[in-house]
Amino acid sequence: MEIAQVVVVAFIATVLVVVVRQSRPDLGMQISIAAGILIFLFVIPKFVGIVNFFGDMSRQAQVDVSYLNTVLKVIGVAYITEFGAQVCRDAGEGAIATKVELAGKITILLLAIPIIAGILDLILRLLP
Repeated sequence: MEIAQVVVVAFIATVLVVVVRQSRPDLGMQISIAAGILIFLFVIPKFVGIVNFFGDMSRQAQVDVSYLNTVLKVIGVAYITEFGAQVCRDAGEGAIATKVELAGKITILLLAIPIIAGILDLILRLLP
């Protein structure tokens, strides 16, 4: 899907939300969430292509696949966290959005531990 199509869907959803929110705020929120999910579904095929590209590159470079998997998980957590936090902010719950972002950061840190440990192990092996 071209970016222009994504922008058109976002624009239509925004207009609908603005019009509907005046009379039915609950329905406006549902339209907003549905539009976000729809846009997310549009970009999934492109993301799969990116993942396949990085998989091919890591095999050619003979890089451990577990590192690539960890990086992809971190990227996924970051996108999901951002989406969840924005939904909370759209609902007027900035405090909850901040907690979602904190949870995402902690999850990313936990996922990065094997990579950090690998780097530290490499450094220790290089030192005399």
